[in-house]
Amino acid sequence: MILHRFKNMLLKPAVRVLLLALPVSLIAMQASAQTFLRADGKKIVDESGKNVLLRGMGLGGWMLQEGYMLHVNKDSRQYRIRERLEELMGPAETKEFYDTWLANNTRKIDIDSMHRWGFNSVRLPMHYNLYTLPIEKEPVAGKNTWIDKGFKMTDDLLAWCKANHMYLILDLHAAPGGQGNDLNISDRNPDNPSLWDSEANKQKMIALWRKLAERYKNEPNIAAYDIINEPNWGFDDRENDKNGLKEKTNAPLRKLMVDITTAIRAIDKKHIIIIEGNGWGNNYNGILPPWDKNMVLSFHKYWNFNDQKSIEHIIKTRDQYNVPVWLGETGENSNVWLTEAIRLLEKNNIGWALWPLKKMGNNNPIEIPSNLNYDDVTNYLNTGKHKPNESNVYSGTLEMATYAKLENAIIHHDVIDAIFRQPFSAATKPFKANKVINGTIINAVDYDLGRNGFAYFDTDTADYHTSGKPGIGNHGRVYRNDGVDISKDSTAYNSYYVDHIETGEWMQYTLQVKTAGIYSVGLKLASGIDDAKLSLNVNGADQAKEEAVPNTGGLTAWQVITVKDIRLKAGSNKVRVYANKGGYNLHWLRFWKAK
Repeated sequence: MILHRFKNMLLKPAVRVLLLALPVSLIAMQASAQTFLRADGKKIVDESGKNVLLRGMGLGGWMLQEGYMLHVNKDSRQYRIRERLEELMGPAETKEFYDTWLANNTRKIDIDSMHRWGFNSVRLPMHYNLYTLPIEKEPVAGKNTWIDKGFKMTDDLLAWCKANHMYLILDLHAAPGGQGNDLNISDRNPDNPSLWDSEANKQKMIALWRKLAERYKNEPNIAAYDIINEPNWGFDDRENDKNGLKEKTNAPLRKLMVDITTAIRAIDKKHIIIIEGNGWGNNYNGILPPWDKNMVLSFHKYWNFNDQKSIEHIIKTRDQYNVPVWLGETGENSNVWLTEAIRLLEKNNIGWALWPLKKMGNNNPIEIPSNLNYDDVTNYLNTGKHKPNESNVYSGTLEMATYAKLENAIIHHDVIDAIFRQPFSAATKPFKANKVINGTIINAVDYDLGRNGFAYFDTDTADYHTSGKPGIGNHGRVYRNDGVDISKDSTAYNSYYVDHIETGEWMQYTLQVKTAGIYSVGLKLASGIDDAKLSLNVNGADQAKEEAVPNTGGLTAWQVITVKDIRLKAGSNKVRVYANKGGYNLHWLRFWKAK
C-alpha cells in the first residue's frame, strides 16, 4: 500500500482526484487485480486472502445477439435474424454487417470506460460457433474444427482487461446444440439435436472448455470459468416443465458439469469454476454438494423485490455448503431497482454482473441508437409489412452497427450513477450545470441525479412483476432510466418532456445562479384537465403555492404560465416543482430576473 500511495503521488492532479473519489474497496481491488482469485469458504479472495467483491457487466449482444437487443421481437434467434437479413440483402452484405458489428460493439475504449466508471470485472457471453463448428458442419464426425475468430476476440478482450487491471469471466452463453427451451438465450435451432439430446454436442462442449483451459490456464486476469449459462430444460417432465423450474434431480446437468470440471482440472488447477442451476440458473436441486474445492455458485435475479427474502434461497445454500455465491446476471430495470439490488447484494458480500453493457435500449449504461432505415427493417421483421428495399436494409444495418461504437452511442450517466453512487449515498447531484442567467431555459427532464424521494419523487419506479407487482418506471423509456416518465417531443429534434405527472410527484433542479434577486419563472405546460395545480419550493421553502395549471386543450397543447416573485440566492439553489394535483406535462422552466 505504501508503494501504491507513492505511485498515486506521481499521477496528474485530475487522476488523483478520480482515484480519491473511488470507494476504498475498489482502489484496493485495482491494486490486487493481477492475482488469481479463489474460493475461500463463503468468500472469493485474492492470493493474499483479501475479500474480493466483483462488480461487473456482461457483454450481452456482442458475440450473441438476442433479438430484443436489436429491436427484433419475432422469430428472433440470432441464426434466424441472420437468415432473414440474407433474404433481404444477400449473404455478402449480411456477413459485412455481422463483421462490422463484432468489430464495433466491444473495443478497448469500452473496457477503458468501464474501468473509469468503477467496474472491476467483465463477463463475456460466448457463442460456441465463434470457436468451433456445429456438429452438423464438422467435416469429420466426432472431430473438432477450431475457429480462430472467437479465440482472437477473447485474447483481445483479455488484453484490454489486463490494461485496466480488471478481471474477465468466461461464460459459455450459447452451448453446442443449445442448453434450454428459452431459444433466444442460446441461439438454439430446435430442428437440430439439443445439447441434452446429443452426446456429440456434449463432447464438443467439454472439448471447448478443455481448449479454453489450455489457452488461459496461466492468466490471473481470468477470474473464473462460468461453464454453462442459464440451463433451462425439463429432464424429468419435458411437457409440463420445459424450463426445469420444478426439476428435482437435474442428473444430466450435474453429470455434464462434473465432466467439464474434470476436463478443466486435468489442465488448469487454479481458476474458479462457476456453476449455474437449472431453471435459468436458480434450481440447484440434486446438483449439490460441490465437487470441486475452487467452485462458486451463480444465480440470476430479475424483476423481483430487492429485500433479504429475495436472496434468502442462495444465502441459505451458501451457508449450507460453505461456498461463495455470485450474481452472474441481473439488471434491465430502472435506476431505483439497480440501486436497491446493489445495496442488498453488497450488504451480503455478493458480487454481481449486470446485464448488458450495451443494447438498443435505455436501461443499461450504453444505448445504441437506431436510424430510419433500420427502423423499417425491424418493422418488417416484426410485422411482415412494408418490405424495405435491399439498399435501405444494407445502409440501415451498417449504420446501426456503426452506432454500436462507444463514440457514436448514448452513454446513460444516470444509470452509472445509480450503480456506483446511489446505493451508498442519498445525496443528490446536478444532472446538468443548469446555469441561470436572464432567459435561461431549464429542461424539465434535466432534474437532479439521485434516489427516488431525494432527487425526485415518482409513484411508479420499477418493475417487480416476478414478485407480483408489475411496474414500469419511465413510461416513455427514453432519455433517462428513473421513475420519472419522459416522452420525446416529435416536433423538435432531440427534445424531451416530463409526462404522466401524478398528484404528489415532484422533480428537483440544482441551479447555479449568477445574480441574487427576485425572479419570474415561466413554465411550459400542457394539460387536459381543469383543476391541475403545482407549487415551487426553493431551498426548502415554499415560494409559490398551488398555482393553477390551465386546461390547455390537451397533453401536447403547450402553453407558458408565469410564476412571479421567486427569490434565488447567488450560487447554488435547489428548486422543486411539486404536483399538488397532477394530470399535466412539463416541458421546461425559464428564469428571468424581475428585480
